Amino acid sequence: MGFVQDITDFIFVEHEPEQADIIFIPGGDQGALAVTAARLYKAGYAPYVLPSGRFSKPVGHCRIPGYEERTEWDFLHELLVREGVPDSAILEEKKATYTYENAIYSRKVTDSQGLSIKKAILCPQACHARRALLYYKVCFPETEFLVCPTVTREISRENWFLEEQKIDIVLGELEKCGSQFHEILKEFRKQEEGKR
Repeated sequence: MGFVQDITDFIFVEHEPEQADIIFIPGGDQGALAVTAARLYKAGYAPYVLPSGRFSKPVGHCRIPGYEERTEWDFLHELLVREGVPDSAILEEKKATYTYENAIYSRKVTDSQGLSIKKAILCPQACHARRALLYYKVCFPETEFLVCPTVTREISRENWFLEEQKIDIVLGELEKCGSQFHEILKEFRKQEEGKR
């Protein structure tokens, strides 16, 4: 079943962390992402953490219990602080409602802060790693990314193909990478034209 390995290698991107300029969290309702980012911050891998997110666009509000009137950023920010990241090291992005916006608005934040991001750590859900990486690379074309994912919802590279629900989620990610390719390509071409 070589095709299972091919899908696994494509979707579940993972790198060893290295010294970087920032740690990005591409939104979501999974608190474990903030725990991973905090661990990397406290290990000295980057001076800033930028969680991103307002809420999930299809839902229309923050679906995290207790945060319905707040944002994903508020949730992730509070967890980062609880995990030992100083407030001064946490940047704010509260507008994004889907993955591409996480990347777009994160870029606006780093530009507004005058930050040059040569190398970045991206902390997505493991099953969301490829799609998050695609969008952040579009918005930060000059940046080298290291993906340090977190296994959430018990979906890992070792087990995603063993249960129907997990298969559906991972193949959904694969499908979105394909269906959203035109949007990615359009943005890339726009950037290339801007360089001329």
